[in-house]
Amino acid sequence: MADPSSYRPKPGQIPDSPGVYKFRDEHRRVIYVGKAKSLRQRLSSYFQDLANLHPRTRTMVTTAAAVEWTVVSTEVEALQLEYSWIKEFDPRFNVKYRDDKSYPSLAVTLNEEFPRVQVMRGAKKKGVRYFGPYAHAWAIRETVDLMLRVFPVRTCSAGVFKRSAQIGRPCLLGYIGKCSAPCVGRVTAEEHRELAEEFCDFMAGRTGAYLRRLEQRMHEAAEEMEYEKAARLRDDIGALKRAMEKNAVVLADATDADLIAVAEDELEAAVQIFHVRGGRVRGQRGWVTDKVEAVDTAGLVEHALQQLYGEERGDAVPKEVLVPAVPEPAEPVTQWLAERRGSRVDLRIPQRGDKKDLMETVQRNAQQALALHKTKRASDLTTRSRALEEIAEALGLDSAPLRVECFDISHLQGDDVVASMVVFEDGLPRKSEYRRFQIKSFAGQDDVRSMHEVVSRRFRRYLQEKQKTGEWQEEATETPGDTGDTGDTGQPLDGPEGTDGPDQGPSGPIDEEGRPKRFAYPPQLVVVDGGKPQVAAAKRALDELGVDDVAVCGLAKRLEEVWLPDEEDPVVLPRSSEGLYLLQRVRDEAHRFAITYQRSKRAKSLKAGPLDTVPGLGDSRKQALLKHFGSVKRLRAATVEQICEVPGVGRKTAETVAAALAGAAPAAPAVNTATGEIIEDEAAGAASSNGGTRP
Repeated sequence: MADPSSYRPKPGQIPDSPGVYKFRDEHRRVIYVGKAKSLRQRLSSYFQDLANLHPRTRTMVTTAAAVEWTVVSTEVEALQLEYSWIKEFDPRFNVKYRDDKSYPSLAVTLNEEFPRVQVMRGAKKKGVRYFGPYAHAWAIRETVDLMLRVFPVRTCSAGVFKRSAQIGRPCLLGYIGKCSAPCVGRVTAEEHRELAEEFCDFMAGRTGAYLRRLEQRMHEAAEEMEYEKAARLRDDIGALKRAMEKNAVVLADATDADLIAVAEDELEAAVQIFHVRGGRVRGQRGWVTDKVEAVDTAGLVEHALQQLYGEERGDAVPKEVLVPAVPEPAEPVTQWLAERRGSRVDLRIPQRGDKKDLMETVQRNAQQALALHKTKRASDLTTRSRALEEIAEALGLDSAPLRVECFDISHLQGDDVVASMVVFEDGLPRKSEYRRFQIKSFAGQDDVRSMHEVVSRRFRRYLQEKQKTGEWQEEATETPGDTGDTGDTGQPLDGPEGTDGPDQGPSGPIDEEGRPKRFAYPPQLVVVDGGKPQVAAAKRALDELGVDDVAVCGLAKRLEEVWLPDEEDPVVLPRSSEGLYLLQRVRDEAHRFAITYQRSKRAKSLKAGPLDTVPGLGDSRKQALLKHFGSVKRLRAATVEQICEVPGVGRKTAETVAAALAGAAPAAPAVNTATGEIIEDEAAGAASSNGGTRP
């Protein structure tokens, strides 16, 4: 690890002008490239107290061994030179987008004597006109198949074209009218090129004038009683319209724009781009990247713009680029885009209307792409094994933590305080083992106290299970009021969003011998969402119960630091660590699960009806009672004997229902606002059955 002061430039050496700088390591490899409006101010910011630097910036400056810079005239030149150097040197600490898949494009090889329409992937070639990219190659082929009826451009390979020219006989497409057969001289090179250019114009969105011209020719043919020609033109128009329908109209004003959205977390980012031409989505592509430098959303957008348009010229750069955040300052980027296009380019954030709605769609695609990338990465067995080994090494564990449990606390300004416990085994989520808790011992907001309670309850149940199976002979300590970890606190969950599983009874799922299995399996590692205070609370809970074979750590979201009990400084895992990625995924899953439960509780409390307060009354029997009596008012007036007549309701349950409803205040009568009449609550039961009240 190098000391930045060892290669810091002397005062006055750094010019106060725009430029681009490079950091090199001890082997002279370029590890970071950046640009600056003022080189002196920017470079000075790197040579300050390391404690004040972002962790990623700190890693970069301590890895470097030298810094160089190049002065340029304008910020636009700095932007262009930065892009060139990043492409040339591939620095390890610069954000570099990589395609999450290879997107195909529709290409027209205008650089050949007889242009060819084909599917192309990879780097773009000079003299080739590209359209797309498309999500699937078959989508291109379907579009081309419809277009060849009107624009019979060559699609065959060079070998097929040469062979047909030698034998004087075209291929099948030439016989069925989907190729003008320039190989055998049916059209000249000039006529074939004109067809290819018309094909390009139509694909570029200039469709209206061409369709009107075809319709005029169709009407003229019909007037001259050339009905076969008119029918052929009619079919051509239909084929072109079907090809146009494959790209939905998203903007009514025939806008040419690219929409860029970014989804990110602390470690990675995904970018999605929609290419809109003529108001239609003509192509889509996406990238993912590791956030190896300290960069915000605007910085990610700037890097995306460089990669997207760094090799483009002319119409490939649209008139309008819509982004989630505009780089600061925006003028150099806007000017750079305008130079590449040859005319003005509008770079802005959509605020309202159709463009904002479409941007939300692009944003959802970016979020899905990031989630899919994480899922693919987590599903690899080798990667998961390496992640568990890195966690064990970083935390000083004897072996890889094959079972990891993570706890998180969620509340709404101190109300509806709940907690979640998620389980990962072998690096994968085991959702049947997820648990959720209500905080019981106190009211209000105290995340540290809540964490202590939840960890205590989870491991107290674990010790009880060990005692029942004979694995642990000492007396387990039980505190009053903590036997209620069933129901909301301990139900198994079977849906991706934490929906309730089937009714398990008071003891939850059981094994062949009737023993409860809910909390029987201990983890090797407990992860808490939080920093030093939450870790200390979890460790204190384990110590109080005498559990000394479970490791504890916390993951603080701000800087992704790993905190250990009784340690003053956090463990900072390398940015590229698969172990850090797994810990983050576990933490995020616990956070999602806790928020889902907290929101569901809040929604239920807002919609709760009188029957929801009756203990032990499930949804099935609530529905049966309301169906039998028709409304809560009639149920409240019923006797215990009448309630017992409902199928599935015993006397004890009937007494509980009658007592609960007798103590509940009756709802205010509903009033017909048109007539002023009081409405009999025949339909009130329907509202209550949905957990709501009457309007």
